[in-house]
Amino acid sequence: MNYYESVVIIEPSLNEEQVEEVVEKIKNKIIEAGGEIIKEDRWGLRKLAYGLKKRKDGYYVIFTIKVSAEFIKELEDFYKLYEPIFKFMTIKLKKKELEVLIKELQSLEVSK
Repeated sequence: MNYYESVVIIEPSLNEEQVEEVVEKIKNKIIEAGGEIIKEDRWGLRKLAYGLKKRKDGYYVIFTIKVSAEFIKELEDFYKLYEPIFKFMTIKLKKKELEVLIKELQSLEVSK
């Protein structure tokens, strides 16, 4: 199992409830595949740097996940076919990035 960061941009015309459904569907897909969601960051509605498919805004969600390498292809195929998601990117975390993530998670646990 490797660690990945998966960024999705969700259709801006959806309301909060619909965005929540999209996020839950993604999370369920990851968990059903035996993956683990380490962290979820919701950036909310943001202006895009440039127009994408006639959209100027998008709802950003970033997942830090631990899954098998084979599942990434399946996850990206799901993103391509799932209409509320119009842009995505998944990257494998390198050793240094992973160390930063671990320190960040430890600091969050200490502050609780």
